[in-house]
Formats: sequence, C-alpha cells, structure tokens
Amino acid sequence: MFKRTHIASAVVMAFTCQFAFAQEEAPKTPENNVDEMEVIQVSGIRGSLNKALDEKRASVQIVDAIVAEDIGKFPDNNVVEALQRVTGVQTTGRGAGEVSAVSIRGLTDVNTTVNGRAIFTGAGRDVALQDIPASLLSGVTVYKTRSADQIERGIAGAIDIKTHRPFNFEGEKVVLAARAIYSDQPDEVDPNISALLSNRWEIDGAGEFGALFNISYAETHYRDDTITAGAAFPFFTDKPQALYSPYSRVPNYDSQGNLVWQAGLEGGLPTTAGSTLDVEGEATEYLLARDAIFGTSYTGLRKRPAASISLQWAPDETLEITAEGFYTGYRNESQNAMWFSNTFENGNGFIETPTVFDGTNVIKEKQAIGAGGFQSGDFESSRTDSYLYALGAEWQASDYLTINAEVVYQESEFKSDFFAMRFDRTAYGLDVDFNDKDGVPGIAFWDDPNTAVNEADMAAVANWNAGTVYDNGGSNSGDSLTFNFDAEYLVGGAYIDKIKFGGRYEERTAEEFNRLNNEGLGNTSVSSLMEQLVAAGAAGDGSGLIYQVEDYFDGRADVFDSFITANGSYMLNNADAVRSVYGLEELQLGRIFRIDETSYALYATSNFFLTEDLSGELGVRYVSYEQDMDFGENAKANADVSKVLPSLVLNWNITDELVGRVAYTETLRMPNFADLNAVQIWYDPLTEGAVYGTGTGGNPDLKPTESKNYDVSLEWYFADTSSLYAAYFKREIEGLVVPGRKTVVREGEDGETRPYVLSTAVNAANGELSGLEVGLVYFPEEIPEYLNGLGVQASYTALDSSQQTPDFNTLGEITNYVDSRMSGVSDESYSIVGIYERDSFDMRLSYVWRSEFYTGNEAAIFANPIQFWSRPEQSLDFQFSYNVNDDLVVTFDATNILDDVYQNYYGEGNDNLFNFGNGIYSRTFALGARYSF
Repeated sequence: MFKRTHIASAVVMAFTCQFAFAQEEAPKTPENNVDEMEVIQVSGIRGSLNKALDEKRASVQIVDAIVAEDIGKFPDNNVVEALQRVTGVQTTGRGAGEVSAVSIRGLTDVNTTVNGRAIFTGAGRDVALQDIPASLLSGVTVYKTRSADQIERGIAGAIDIKTHRPFNFEGEKVVLAARAIYSDQPDEVDPNISALLSNRWEIDGAGEFGALFNISYAETHYRDDTITAGAAFPFFTDKPQALYSPYSRVPNYDSQGNLVWQAGLEGGLPTTAGSTLDVEGEATEYLLARDAIFGTSYTGLRKRPAASISLQWAPDETLEITAEGFYTGYRNESQNAMWFSNTFENGNGFIETPTVFDGTNVIKEKQAIGAGGFQSGDFESSRTDSYLYALGAEWQASDYLTINAEVVYQESEFKSDFFAMRFDRTAYGLDVDFNDKDGVPGIAFWDDPNTAVNEADMAAVANWNAGTVYDNGGSNSGDSLTFNFDAEYLVGGAYIDKIKFGGRYEERTAEEFNRLNNEGLGNTSVSSLMEQLVAAGAAGDGSGLIYQVEDYFDGRADVFDSFITANGSYMLNNADAVRSVYGLEELQLGRIFRIDETSYALYATSNFFLTEDLSGELGVRYVSYEQDMDFGENAKANADVSKVLPSLVLNWNITDELVGRVAYTETLRMPNFADLNAVQIWYDPLTEGAVYGTGTGGNPDLKPTESKNYDVSLEWYFADTSSLYAAYFKREIEGLVVPGRKTVVREGEDGETRPYVLSTAVNAANGELSGLEVGLVYFPEEIPEYLNGLGVQASYTALDSSQQTPDFNTLGEITNYVDSRMSGVSDESYSIVGIYERDSFDMRLSYVWRSEFYTGNEAAIFANPIQFWSRPEQSLDFQFSYNVNDDLVVTFDATNILDDVYQNYYGEGNDNLFNFGNGIYSRTFALGARYSF
C-alpha cells in the first residue's frame, strides 16, 4: 500500500517537533520491507482508550476520540450512544428507543463528516447521526478546534466518523456479529446483526488490491409514554368582574377592545397571590391555571439497514486509489395515541374552590364541568435512503509533495405518509391535579349517573364521536456533487515544516414537498363511523379502527390505565374508504421550496515551529456561497455570502509528558434550508375557546451564524494508558437564529377570522458560551494482580452561557432584549465509566449526568413563562463481554438502567410551579455474540 518514501520521512523526523509515541505501523510487504520497531499491542477496552489518547496527543488540533475495541465491537447501538463517554459531549433526546441528539460543549451545531466528507440527510445540512450504526465504525474523532483545511461549518465542533478500509488489515478478515435486544416498554426482542468481509492481494506488475464490504441491519420496537400539564391562562376567581362568570377564562381584550393581558411574556404574568388585571376598567384578581392536560403513548417499529464498501488499489508505493460507497437507510412505522382534555370551566362556576400553591395565584388542583376533549390516533410511515459515492487518489508526486484529489456524489431522500383521526366528546366533569407527583399531573373523569355508559371510561367506544381526519404526506430530498483538492509540501525550512493548500467546490440542491388535507365529519358517533367505513369498502367489521392503549404510563401517574384512539395503520391501509366517508380527494405532493446552492472554499495552512518544543499551525480559509431559492407562485429569492476565516494553533511540549495548546479559530454556519422557506403554514387553535391561532414560516433573508472561538488546553500523559487533561474555551456567536413573531389577522380553515401569531426564523440574537472541561483516563499500575485491568474514564464539563433573546410586539418589532441561557446548554455535566478488564472478559459501567437546561420557547399565546427547561438528566448503562476463545466473544449489555421519568417545565426554577411534560422510555437488555477470523 501507499507509504511515504524514506527521504520524505527523514525530512519529517528532522524538522518536526512532534513527540514520539507508539503507533500501529503498516504491515510489511515487499515494497516496505524495512526494519520496524517492536510494538506492544494492548487490546480490548484499554487498547481502544490507548489508541484514542494517541490520536489526541498527535493531533495539532484539540480533539477527543473513541476507537472500536475490536473489529465490529462498539458496545453501543449507534454513533450518538457511543459519544456519551467523550469529554465535553452531551447527549439527550432518549426517545423512540434510542439517544438521538448530541451537543459538543453545550452547542448542537455540529458538523458531521464520514472519512472527512460532509454528509447529510434529506434536505438538511447534517446527517441523522443515530442512523449510522456503531458496527460500521472503526472510530470517531471529535474536533473541538478546526484547521483551515476542514469544512468551515459547525460552531460547536465537528465529528468525523471513520469506517473500515481493506488496507487497515494485514490480509483476510471476516467478522460476524449478532445481538438480541429486549426493550421492556414494548416488551419485544429485536435483532441487530452485522458482517464485515475484507481482503487484500498482491498482483505481480499491478501492485496491491484491497476490498472490504461491511453491512448492518437493526430493528427496534419502542414505546414512549408521556403525560403533560398544558400551558397557563388567567382565570377569574369566584368574584369575577360583573360581565363574566366565576372561574371563566380572562379574555385578552375586554368588551371595549382594550388589552387586558399580554401573552408570550418572557416571565409570564405575575404569580403573587392577589395579583390583578385591569378588566373593564376594574382591578380584578385572577388565578393562573392550565388550559388542558394531555398525554401520549408513542409506539412503533424502526428498521435501519446500512452498508459500507471500500476498494483500494496501490499500483506502487507512490499512488493509492480509493473508491467507496456508504449507505444508510431508515424505515419507521409509528402510532402516536394521544388523549387531550380541556380543564377550564364551562359549567358557570359550579365547582369546588380550586387549590393554589402556597403564596401564589397558581392553581394546583381544580374541577371542571363540561370540558371538551379529544383522542387522536396518528400514524406515520416514513423512510429515508441516503447514498454516498467517492473516488479519490493520493499521489506522492515527489519526496516532498503529496497530492490528494477526490470527487464525491451523494443523494438522500425522505418520504412520509401520515393519517390521523380525532375522536371528540364533552366530558361530564373532572378533577385534575396539575402537579400530583413531583411534576407528574393526575386526572380523574366523572361518571354521569343519569346515563348507561360510564363517562369515566376512556376506553369506551360509546363515549366518543368521530372528529377531524388528517390525510397528509411529505418528502424532502437533497443531492450534492463535490470536488476536493489538497496538496501538502514538506518545506523543511528554518521555521516552516510544511505547507498545505487546496480547495473544495460543491453544488447542492435541497427540495421539500408536502400535501395537507383535513376534513371534519359533523356529529357522528364512532360506532356509526365504523359502519360507514365498512360500507365504503374498509376491511373487516370496522373494529380495526379502534386502537387501545393498556398499562398507560406504567402506573406511575394517577390517571386511567387504558384509553382508545383511532388506529392510524388501519386508516392508511383503508385510505380510499376513509376518504370516501369524509369526502376527501387524494392529493398529490406539491413542492414547497427548491434551493440550489453553489459553494467553494480555498485554504492554506503552514505548520511552523518557533523552538524545539513550540510549534503550531497558521491557516486561512476563504468561503463563498451562492443560493437560488424558489418557493413557488413566482416567489423567488437569491443570496450570496463570502467570508475569510483565519485560524491559529500553538502547541507547546512543556515536558515529555505535558502538552499545552492554544487556539483561535473562526467558524461559519449557513442557515438550514428549511429555515429559508418563505411559505407560511397556518393552524387553527387547538384549545376550545382560544383567541389566537398560530403560524410558521421561514425567512429567505437569513444570514449565516458566525463564531469566534478561543481554546486553551493542558494535557498530561503520565503513563502509557493514562492521561489527565483540561481545557478552557469561549465562543462568541453572532447572528443566532431565533423564532421571531408577529400577529396576523386572517381567516382560518374553520371560516372564522381571528389573530394568528406567526413564528418565523430571524437573526435576532447574539450569544456567548464559555466553559471548562476536564477528562481522565486512568489505569493504575502498582496494584495487586487480581485488580490488574481496573480503570476509570471520567469527564466533567462546566459551562456558562448567555444569549440576548428578543421580545416582539404584535407588528413583529423588537421591543426589548432579555438575557437568557443558550438553548440546550447545561451548566454542568459529567460522566464516569468504571472499567475492569481481564484476559478472558471485560466489563464497563457508565454513568452520565447533566444539570437542568433551557430547551426553547413555547408559542407566544399563553400566560406562563415562555421558556422550556428540562430537569437534570442521568443515565446508567452496563456492558460485559467474555472471550470464549480467540475467535468467539459473547456479550451482555443494558441501557437506561435507572428508568427515570424525564421532565421539563416552564421558566427557570419553576419545575414544580409550572411543571410541563413527563416521559418514560424503555430499558434495554441485550445478548450478543461476535465471531471473527
């Protein structure tokens, strides 16, 4: 295979000031049959951590890495789960049977590459990381600073995913792996299988060839149950203003058109007992209560096929050609069973006196008579197919010059079909406790003694009428053609070691399509609807329309155990009959937007050394983007951006064991394509009697978000497989995209004219993030034999963030800036991994914790604080593997062992007063085996 010549290697050794450490060498071949130093190979968990430390120590940039313990042996299901143990990386979004979201040092704007190539899903700019199975990976590198030769995107940092290549192995390699994974919420066992086949051959006169094929397939049944206390409105007490009823909702405007209360304030309305509002010119006391309580049981089956192929050819020792393909697929069918009940009073105030939280006007418990409600059965069938093809060559043109060139084509498409139906009713009465059990609400419906049916039974078909049906669908797609060119020249001068220069050219297209179709049916019972569907040609006796949830919320809330919704799968399979009964036509997808983007970048870097122990890299990158945007109906827009991004990194080998680094870099994030979409979509109020509807839309005038980044790190490699390291960092961010809003009066789908609060993306905030991270990998050496192999991997991150969040008036004008935290940023997080490894087995117990964090804003139509916050989150996972022999390994692992309730709330510090959502997710237990030869 390709290997730098001896003269070039001598130049590097003579003029670089990098420290030496043991690395894996290329296997001997007739072309590189030179004397090599003896390498002591450490395998298993300790070996993988050792390789990760080697990569961290050798890098010019500040990085962290994870390396597969052995081929096909990542002890995780996907990339996101594997990243939980990386210093400074936080993960969240444990839903649908997996962890799905990742942030670096508190920020979610992460640029993802596969073998250095940008990759995306659908019309997005990034890949869905959870779609990439861990079984395809050889390692992952997390870049916290970036060189000018790397793609400029990703203010948080960059994640480079490395796949296997045939020249990584000495010869033939075969690995077969399988796991059976049990999830307790859906009570299902799912397969996760993978295979790797690789070989390399010497052919006389033609050089060396290698071929590798790696495939993976996983299925996941999942179930997530949630229960949520809705948003707050002001309500009258039992002594309302004379024009209104006791305990009725306070209107936004009085009978004279005067504003009574302002919705969407950052801190919400005052919560002090006795607070008043000006109603019809009178100071009138009010109470704050939730308008609704609701919950879901979200179930589904997800399938993920994936494959990687790599072909390599080295005609001689100066040239290496690589052709690769990478595929990820996603198939998902899900049923979201939702129940929803209003909780405001429609019975003229004939209820018991509500209970408030001590010292406040916020209602904890109340009754309601005649409250409307619905059940909704939402079914979605979706799929994604993403393909990447690359052809590249690395040529050592001389002893001093190496040239890399590559062409990459990729395409990705996402499709979905959605069917939903509501069942409606007016409840006889109810009791509700908005915070019954440490943030978990409770509710009990009343039975009307004057009827035969039990109105308290949420699973009784006779309680429900047929409501609106939703027949929607969508797709989005993207493709790109990219050319990369890089050249590296070994200078060997007095201060300059090498220079590197190159460029990147890309043509990118993103499109989105949808169809929105909904219709009500009038006053028709669910039983009658079932008969009508059968008459229209639906399968069976119509009972398939009913989907029943059992063991709702696993008994952890004071609510009903069972409820029914429409079966979305049945509706989708009998779509023609449903459309016939509801008088709907089958709509075709219509294009929402198409964006064509052309970009190029030019860069140059110089590796220099100032003294024997002080070296660094100076770089500059010039980037340019041009966009043509088409939103249909003659709505078009254009945009162009260019920017110069400098970078500087200094590395100081303080001692043989101690390394210091200082870095200044600049990054640029282009707006997401969907955020540029000028098409506006409007939604009528969900809550009965609500004054405002809502609307969403994009903004073609969005500018890039830019960041100036400062990093200082100190790394102490005090043993061969142990290290202690710390870093201080700061991000100064301009042009953050936040939801702007204004009020638009228009006619709704229901024919009523009302105000709608339109939310659209704007560059209206700046932010600053700083923090300290500390990491440790430690395997003690002077310990008793039976403890040999005991180790710990730990990390701690402290963050301080600030962001100027704007308040808007009804015209969309910024009236004020409020200082807040940055979205998704926890002040503190840490992880501790206990490791014990012996010749025949190894085990790992991983604990991850993060403090509470701000996650975004509620729609600006309510009276509670507008910010969403999440309570602290923790996770405990366990992995064990046993080597039956040199070829066969069996494994056991468990995830989400603590089985917590994941909770969020309105407004910082209001986790009890304004509790919001509660979710429970599956624990998993898996048995597996891996055979390699």
